[in-house]
Amino acid sequence: MINSSRPGLRQRKWLYPVVTVVLVIISLLPLYTEIAYAPQDTQDVIISLLRVSIEPYRHLGPIFHVATLLIVVLIAVFGSRIGRAMAAYMGLNYLVIAVTQTMGTTESYGFVVQTGALVASALLGVAWIAVAVRGTLAPSFKDVPPLRYLLLPLALLAFWAPYNSDVQPDFNPVLLLTSPDYGLTLCLTTPVFLFLLILFYPKVDGFAYRITAINGLIYGLINMTHFLNPQLRWMGVLHLPLLIISSTALLLPRISECTTHKPDTSPGPSSLA
Repeated sequence: MINSSRPGLRQRKWLYPVVTVVLVIISLLPLYTEIAYAPQDTQDVIISLLRVSIEPYRHLGPIFHVATLLIVVLIAVFGSRIGRAMAAYMGLNYLVIAVTQTMGTTESYGFVVQTGALVASALLGVAWIAVAVRGTLAPSFKDVPPLRYLLLPLALLAFWAPYNSDVQPDFNPVLLLTSPDYGLTLCLTTPVFLFLLILFYPKVDGFAYRITAINGLIYGLINMTHFLNPQLRWMGVLHLPLLIISSTALLLPRISECTTHKPDTSPGPSSLA
């Protein structure tokens, strides 16, 4: 049985605070731009990049939707035997995101690289490929506490990514299989991965699980600034799954520890943990 709370990691209480600081620093790495920009225009540079970066790869959108659904079906049928395949898929997907989402040629700033997102996506890619090599992920839908499925609507929203070119809601059901944002962007792919990992917890790799959630929380908080721009508020809504699911993923180990060490005297159904 895979245990996400290995003794070595438990004893190193400094590890995750240090990792969090490092990941925050990475998220703040300066952008590379062909044309210089003022520091106060950083958000505008990022938005300009995101408008063009995945356009050349839009046709790949259905591949990631179908591949994820296939992984879910295989887990339902074969359970933990799909652990290496799922981890490898996640790792490769993050490496694809590192190449596709984080760089592109914009009209105002020329060629742009979002350095922080590039490094973060690459690190997650390497981390999950390492999980595939070690075999420290054992996914299974058996005995999942029912309350964890409450996050399903948020994961579905990220998977759907229902918006149009004007960044307004577009609930076209075709986008459930074609939206390029799922699979090609960190912020809308991570909530789906974390939702599945929450279902499988604690049979996950503790380190890769937590750094994925920490990254998700960082970028979820950063993207709440979309609510300050009336034209981008729907994009803020679409980043709520990232913020909420990442926060839940980080809280779950503590909740599980509390329920493990405290006798359950309630006759009701299983809790979140």
